[in-house]
Amino acid sequence: MFSENRLYEMHKRGNIEVICGSMFSGKTEELIRRLKRVKIAKLKVEIFKPSIDIRYSDSEVVSHDSNAINSTPVENSHSILLLADDVDVIGIDEAQFFDEGIVEVCNILANRGIRVIVAGLDMDFKGKPFGPMPALCAIADDVTKVHAICVRCGQLANYSHRLVSNDNQVMLGEKNEYQPLCRSCYMKAIKNEE
Repeated sequence: MFSENRLYEMHKRGNIEVICGSMFSGKTEELIRRLKRVKIAKLKVEIFKPSIDIRYSDSEVVSHDSNAINSTPVENSHSILLLADDVDVIGIDEAQFFDEGIVEVCNILANRGIRVIVAGLDMDFKGKPFGPMPALCAIADDVTKVHAICVRCGQLANYSHRLVSNDNQVMLGEKNEYQPLCRSCYMKAIKNEE
């Protein structure tokens, strides 16, 4: 006869879920929503974010709508493996800021039977794939693409248009530095900047 723990282990299946989209599309909000639901189910959860993301908090994942959940800031993806012991679910925010090793880390965790929920920008301000996000989408069991609303025309937006002059791919910012635009408005905006 199997114990409850043994039955749980037999049915425990890891997977990778990716939530992606532009700035202000609700990626972090959706990540927090999913993580709060698994906490209600009394599952053991660990949440990680890159240590460079200190916009709202040093130690919390915080959405633009000010919803928050405690997290552990880490310097690199390998640190997640070292800190993810005896958990059921792992949340990772701002995955685009992690090194390419995050892809292997997520695979290792999922193969251990852990549900991995990852959120991040799929494109940078130039409309190019951002960091490890394309590879994470490729290995994911489920990808949810969320959209913002274009601030110029009201259509669905999937571009993060940078409003300030800075060519660095990584630049933390908010509404003063970025705005969500649809494809058409984004193309007009970058054409006007040339």
